Amino acid sequence: MRQILARIAHRAVSSAKSTLAVAIAATALIVAPAHANPKYAAIVVDANTGKTLFSSSADEARFPASLTKMMTLYLTFEALESGRIKKSSKVLFSKNAANEPPTKLGVKAGGSVTVETAIYSLVTKSANDASTALAEMLGGSEAEFARMMTTKARQLGMTGTIFRNANGLPNPAQHSTARDMATLGIALREHFPQYYDYFSTRSFQYGKQRLANHNRLLGRIKGVDGIKTGYTRASGFNLVSSVSDGNRRIVAVVMGGKSGKSRDDHMAELIRTYLPKASTRRGGNDLVASAAGETRKSPIKALAALLPTKNAPKPKAAPRVEDEEVAFATADNVPAANVQEEEGSAEPEVPFAYAEPIPARMADIDPIKTAAVPKSGWAIQVASSPSEVEARAFLTRTNRQAGDLLASASPFTETFEKGGVTYYRARFGGFDSKNAAWNTCNALKRKKIDCYAVQQ
Repeated sequence: MRQILARIAHRAVSSAKSTLAVAIAATALIVAPAHANPKYAAIVVDANTGKTLFSSSADEARFPASLTKMMTLYLTFEALESGRIKKSSKVLFSKNAANEPPTKLGVKAGGSVTVETAIYSLVTKSANDASTALAEMLGGSEAEFARMMTTKARQLGMTGTIFRNANGLPNPAQHSTARDMATLGIALREHFPQYYDYFSTRSFQYGKQRLANHNRLLGRIKGVDGIKTGYTRASGFNLVSSVSDGNRRIVAVVMGGKSGKSRDDHMAELIRTYLPKASTRRGGNDLVASAAGETRKSPIKALAALLPTKNAPKPKAAPRVEDEEVAFATADNVPAANVQEEEGSAEPEVPFAYAEPIPARMADIDPIKTAAVPKSGWAIQVASSPSEVEARAFLTRTNRQAGDLLASASPFTETFEKGGVTYYRARFGGFDSKNAAWNTCNALKRKKIDCYAVQQ
């Protein structure tokens, strides 16, 4: 009898050890990417309660890549809901929009598509030109629209996000977090249920082309109804997924995947593991406070009234000597050659070795030779930024756009202090007279490059 009981006990212990080993292995499978990949971040949020079911580096700064277009679409849906635009409204493509690198629709400057076509192109093909065209339509310029995007992010409770363009093309100052992207994903469904079905579009017809959605989990994983993929070399492979199963609903984010397949496989594992753990009961209020600024209680703490107002960008005119403002690195200000992102195209040759949060080496980032700060004469300022990397990016972009006008000028950066923060001026020096500097600046403005002349 004792021998029988001993055998039973031994089997029970062995079974418990086996179960524990399986559990540990499953957990290791989920969290392993955090140790192997410094770009990795992930989160799973219960979209009924706001509870975080899984988190790894969820509040660390990451490059959003084309996840940025989620906010572009949020503002587009907001404009549709308010009646400012219609689905049939024409979206005009400027030269700036038409010149965006692929992936894109390929609309020529002066051409147009409807708002609805632009929406479809963003959710499927992740078209950069359509993103910029929408930004210019809604904000007047992409730089202004980027300010609107960041302000909206603050209203939604996305405190770790700064936008600098509408499409997610590489920019060292544009960053977000996995948690913020989950918040935005939840907000899109809660605030615009009438437009949310766009995200589940598998493909759509544009002219003679049928454009397929880059989100390969649509149709592969039961319950997945969106939302967005993204890729740049700096960001790695990103994905935000919304999933529902009966009354359960989650939003999951994976950022920094080493490949599209590994990212998709990891997302699938997160969904299989955590969707069954989500609540079947939904609270009475939205999880994310509406962008209009209501202060309803939220498990994600999306209370616009409690956010520090100094972090909310205030749109201003071009930089002036008397009131120097930090310039935004938009698609107009960052080198556009060979920077495209999005899986389905060849891996881009990004001209800057961006790193977040540790700055990359200047030798990797600054392909333009900068000079010593001139002690006299006149200079033209094209930007200022709290990031030296960003200031040098402005110099590089300006030189590429207008090298003929600046052939005799010397690019340089210099620092100044404001509000206890060190900023970097991006300037071209070597002008021997006020008229020479002013005339060159006016020529730059005709190329749509903001600038002003200043005496050293």
